[in-house]
Amino acid sequence: MIELRPFESLGAANHGWLDARHHFSFAGYHDPARVHWGSLRVWNDDTIAPGTGFPAHPHSDMEIITYVREGAITHRDSLGNEGRTAAGDVQVMSAGSGVRHSEYNLENEETRLFQIWIIPDTRGGEPGWGARQFPRGERSGAFVPLASGIEGDGDALSIRADARVLGATVRAGESVTYRPRSADRHLYLVPATGRVRIGEIEAKARDGIAITALGEVTVTALEDAELVLVDAA
Repeated sequence: MIELRPFESLGAANHGWLDARHHFSFAGYHDPARVHWGSLRVWNDDTIAPGTGFPAHPHSDMEIITYVREGAITHRDSLGNEGRTAAGDVQVMSAGSGVRHSEYNLENEETRLFQIWIIPDTRGGEPGWGARQFPRGERSGAFVPLASGIEGDGDALSIRADARVLGATVRAGESVTYRPRSADRHLYLVPATGRVRIGEIEAKARDGIAITALGEVTVTALEDAELVLVDAA
């Protein structure tokens, strides 16, 4: 099954400082057909104005992955962690038994990011945070694990879930193939930039594509594209 979820069909909330689109039910947006996709619970497409952001607030029992598309985000939390994650890079917060954090755009330009939440395999545990650079050039022509709870995923940031977040860049006219461990996995693909085709489905930048019951997925770039893919149980 391949289902296209056009950007225009996503939930929307514009707070002035924050312009958000929701691929799944979130806050004031509720769609009973789009509550989660396997253990993938949230995929928010956020644009944050300069000098603004999310003040300190609590989370628990969630793996929160931030993929920065443009600009940068600065993280602070109740564990004493602080860090700046720039475009193309990734941060992960395992909320565990509970943590408070803030996320601010301290830049002089808008920050655009994907905020991805994955339900952990077990509740509780020590909270944690980490960030890592993932140069786009090192993802050319192949899906590279960025955050993962699956053994063998090398330098990916660790999450506490049977899931992985992957990134790839693909030149126009070229293809990239991903093979999940089994056909019952829940895949969700969003082109951060560019247009792509999967089978007979064409998607533009920031559309969502929900995929399951496929042994492999081949993505062909109709334009130079930057891809983010979640593979969840």
